[in-house]
Amino acid sequence: MTETDTSLGYEQARDELIEVVRKLEAGGTSLEDSLALWERGEELAKVCRHWLEGARARLDSALAARDAGAGGAGGSDERDA
Repeated sequence: MTETDTSLGYEQARDELIEVVRKLEAGGTSLEDSLALWERGEELAKVCRHWLEGARARLDSALAARDAGAGGAGGSDERDA
C-alpha cells in the first residue's frame, strides 16, 4: 500500500473502490486506463481488507477478554436458566 492509501479510512476506500468498479463495468475506457483503474482497485481492496482484518482482530480480542472475565464457565447461559 502507498502512504496515501494508508491514510484512507475504510469508508473512503470502499466508496472509491465502488466508483472504480462502476467505471470498469461501464467500459469505454482505453486498455491503459482500464489497467490503471484495475491497479487502483487492487490497492483500494487491500486498504479495505486491512481495515476489516483490524476490526476482526479487535472483535476477537474483545470477545476473548469477555470470555476470560466470565471465567469461561458458560457466561450468559447460566443466567438464563
